[in-house]
Amino acid sequence: MGDTKLPRPTDAELAILRVLWKRGPSTVRQVHDELSQRQRVGYTTVLKLLQIMMEKGLVTRDESARTHVYNARLAEDQTQRQLVHDLLDRAFAGSARKLIMQALAIKKASPEELTAIRELLDELEREQS
Repeated sequence: MGDTKLPRPTDAELAILRVLWKRGPSTVRQVHDELSQRQRVGYTTVLKLLQIMMEKGLVTRDESARTHVYNARLAEDQTQRQLVHDLLDRAFAGSARKLIMQALAIKKASPEELTAIRELLDELEREQS
């Protein structure tokens, strides 16, 4: 599946994908129940969104049982990578520095996140040497 380029999910589709990444393969009812804990959403709305997401290739559907089971087509990190790549191109003219600077200016990073960022930067520098 690699870096398959799929359409950018809407906010509502991302909410459903988060449920699928957390729960794994799920029925419409299970996705609806999970979403309903955070926001008011109708069962038929969730069903329709999953059908649209199926057409777009964002989810797969197992029809072998009476109740269809949906699963995210891409892993969470693959989708995040695509979204960041798109944002990087559209809003920051491809500049990773500008993206990182804005991200860190908007939300303060925890000490653990800063350590992980430093480790990643060190690793990237080693690879370029």
